[in-house]
Amino acid sequence: MKLLLLSSLLVLATAPAVLAQAPAAATVKTKVKPAGQPSVKTKTTQAPEAAPAVAGPSDAEIDAKANALTANMQKNLALNPQQTEKVRVINRRAIDNVETARARYRTDPRKLAGIVESVSSSRLSAIKDVLTPAQFDKYQRKREEKMGVPNVQGVQGTPPPGLGGGSDQ
Repeated sequence: MKLLLLSSLLVLATAPAVLAQAPAAATVKTKVKPAGQPSVKTKTTQAPEAAPAVAGPSDAEIDAKANALTANMQKNLALNPQQTEKVRVINRRAIDNVETARARYRTDPRKLAGIVESVSSSRLSAIKDVLTPAQFDKYQRKREEKMGVPNVQGVQGTPPPGLGGGSDQ
């Protein structure tokens, strides 16, 4: 009996808090006045709207980007039809993931950068599995040129002071 009483009191005590958090129904007032007529006032109650979904690019836009990227890769790497289709699927998935992350994390650049980096590395790994070693080498060279990323194996020269590597003394 005590348990029933306590549980009902708990429900009654938390009900105002739950109701306060729930969005209230909105009342919309409209005023219509046709020409030469007295004004007509109406009052309607609308159910609260759900939070708007994160708007990202449409599927058509994502497909267009993926197709353009794939066509460029097909032309520059001489992909065969099977490779082209596999690369198109990889590109489509990567672009979709990046665009979704951009829409979702537009106010959190660190989180966005992490997701973009993750998508990029998984895309690169998937592309490496599809391309021949010669095609992948060519792809990497073009990618490094475009992004301005030096080839790790090709970085040479004098080391920064204090890091050794030379016969200073």
